Amino acid sequence: MAASCPLPVTQDLSTIRAKLQGLVRFLREALSISNAHTVDFYTESVWEQLIDVPPETVLAVLKKSTEEAEARPSEARPLVEAERASGEWRWEGRTGRRREGPTQRSALSGGPGAEAGLTDFPKIFCETSQKLLSVEAFALAAKYYSLQNLGVCTPFEQLLVALRGNQTQKTGENVKPDEFMNLKKSHEVQAMSELISSIADYYGIKQVIDLGSGKGYLSSFLSLKYGLKVYGIDSSNTNTHGAQERNRKLKKHWKICHTQSKTDVNGLAFKMAKGKKMQGEIQYKANTEEVCNNSPASQEMMSTSEFLPDFSASVISNIRKQMENLHVCSHREENLCFANAFSLIDLLPINAIEPTSSSQMPKRKMSEANKERRKTTSKSTESNIYSPLTSFITADSELHDIIKDLEDCLMVGLHTCGDLAPNTLRIFTSKSEIKGVCSVGCCYHLLSEEFEDPHKECTQEKWGFPMCHYLKEERWCCGRNARMSACLALERVAVGRGLPTESLFYRAVLQDIIKDCYGITKCDRHVGKIYSKSSSFLDYVRKSLKKLGLDESKLPEKLIMDYYEKYKPRMNELEAFNMLKVVLAPCIETLILLDRLCYLKEQEDIAWSALVKLFDPVKSPRCYAVIALKQQQ
Repeated sequence: MAASCPLPVTQDLSTIRAKLQGLVRFLREALSISNAHTVDFYTESVWEQLIDVPPETVLAVLKKSTEEAEARPSEARPLVEAERASGEWRWEGRTGRRREGPTQRSALSGGPGAEAGLTDFPKIFCETSQKLLSVEAFALAAKYYSLQNLGVCTPFEQLLVALRGNQTQKTGENVKPDEFMNLKKSHEVQAMSELISSIADYYGIKQVIDLGSGKGYLSSFLSLKYGLKVYGIDSSNTNTHGAQERNRKLKKHWKICHTQSKTDVNGLAFKMAKGKKMQGEIQYKANTEEVCNNSPASQEMMSTSEFLPDFSASVISNIRKQMENLHVCSHREENLCFANAFSLIDLLPINAIEPTSSSQMPKRKMSEANKERRKTTSKSTESNIYSPLTSFITADSELHDIIKDLEDCLMVGLHTCGDLAPNTLRIFTSKSEIKGVCSVGCCYHLLSEEFEDPHKECTQEKWGFPMCHYLKEERWCCGRNARMSACLALERVAVGRGLPTESLFYRAVLQDIIKDCYGITKCDRHVGKIYSKSSSFLDYVRKSLKKLGLDESKLPEKLIMDYYEKYKPRMNELEAFNMLKVVLAPCIETLILLDRLCYLKEQEDIAWSALVKLFDPVKSPRCYAVIALKQQQ
């Protein structure tokens, strides 16, 4: 167990719940925007129903808001304490200070006990029609209720320092995951594996269960680099077999990396031995000169490091310390010779690399201590493996039936889809063997919602959302479209990787054609990625109708193009509306994540729980981890 520092202080359940209540008050008015489906944008006259300002105004305000956000190097506090009391608000950043007068006060009033929440909405939404009136106040409210500004997240680095205490994280050498993963996955795996290994050291445990392990990148990395015993469980048999093959290839990559390390260290040992010999010759010469020339005895001899300018003393010291820990060589430097050269490949578990044929093995004798260490390592290989398993996990899954040697362990999940993320937390709270959990969810649209269809009979007992008592009491429901929009990436849009407006526009106009010409108001079938394969709107419509099983020959070209010309001037409405959905997306994700955090804080046996931003949201939009730890025994 690591000599750890106290874990970072997190906000208690009552504080988190108060923030959740404020968010819910805002979303009661705003959620209709997220629940509107883009496909029905023109057929349902969505803009006229929900927005009471011109699309040009929406785009201009949101563009300005984005530019101001990009100008700030870090997140500014959206509300200033002194101005809350007076009912005014301001935004502070590098671009300067902007104040609003009484016309905006009701939009951002923070009364007693309101946790500086937004308790009055007439200036954001119309009281009678519920239409959006103030884009500026809407954007500020959405910004305020994002996780980055609510102050509920624990800094990643602060958590790592607390978990490690005074110890330095032990990692493998020459590990470059971006050589066998794409940049996004490499970024995610490095950050998450570093955290998981720190938690494992904190508890002194070696077993990790990776739920929804998919292609096995995280599992393989935890096993190969950190020597953890990992069970990767995925519901897809194809993924399991793929993960096994991919892990085999990763081991080959590890072999190449550490073979290079071996060559480097053997070279170092040879140079040090050579330097030792040179030092002896010079010392003999110096002693002779001292006797002959009667030079002062206080003259110091030249050190070995002076003959090895390419290798720092810290590097040599580090290698020497590792050798001492492994009992490969004695503590004295003179035993570091070419015959007993230390190889970094020996640090890896035996099964972490592909077997090497006897003809490839270096023809040298191992020391008795090294032989003994190899025997010990061979006996303990079971603690350093990755085992891909196929199983469909639910909240009631019995882990002992899946993992026969279940012991004290961590449960993790990197971008677990839909209900698997909340079920991961439920399994964690119900199994005493699981000491910690680190879960990063995704695919919110696949979550099951308890109150989405109250009239539908269902025997399901445990739902993906909501989890906490407060939202259950409120019988809160987001709706599938809102959960889908929660997956939109505001940060990516802000840096210019925007929404595919034209393809969305094509689909919305197509829906109006289907409604008018075929009498179909709701189409359950999906068009798919036809836009990227189409040369024009006309070609898009023809291919889409054919895929939907509709007779496209009955529609003349002129009729199709008339629809295009009719709606083309209104494309900016669709663009502006989708930007509103993007701005609101972080609030819906915040609701889902605060629900999970509140659930954990409601449990009695959990010692610590928090939300931690693990990834760069531009590289990986689903960047927040739900982390919880139980009491140490």
